[in-house]
Amino acid sequence: MTSISDFTATTLAGEELPLKTFEGQVLLIVNTASACGFTPQYRGLQALQKELGPRGFSVLGFPCNQFGNQEPGDARQIERFCETNYRITFPMFAKIEVNGGNAHPLYRYLKQAKSGLLGSSIKWNFTKFLVDRSGNVVARHAPTSPPERLRKEIEALL
Repeated sequence: MTSISDFTATTLAGEELPLKTFEGQVLLIVNTASACGFTPQYRGLQALQKELGPRGFSVLGFPCNQFGNQEPGDARQIERFCETNYRITFPMFAKIEVNGGNAHPLYRYLKQAKSGLLGSSIKWNFTKFLVDRSGNVVARHAPTSPPERLRKEIEALL
């Protein structure tokens, strides 16, 4: 059976990171963008990371430029944007595709595990997947769901 731990992703620094590194943690996996109307959600994501991280929680950010060209920058620009504007401390990964034939294998798995209201495709930036400590995808939240609203659901898994 496949789980989150079976995947690897490239960090913004260009290093391959096995997601097995996060085994035993509750994860919130989010496709992000720097120039989106939902970009201020970085603030809520970072607050969750800061408050719940010590209890075994991590946000994993995956920049994506498939929606309205809202993540046009390279890895360095994305990293600088996240650090300067939101003081992001959670892991950010290299830009990926979340839909289509070139979708990252992790996102193919996430979409298969939890379909959205209108099907399995990711509809926009800041779609959120909640993963339990065993690596099971337990929930999918729309971009319109602010991270703060997920706190109780995350805490229940911690």
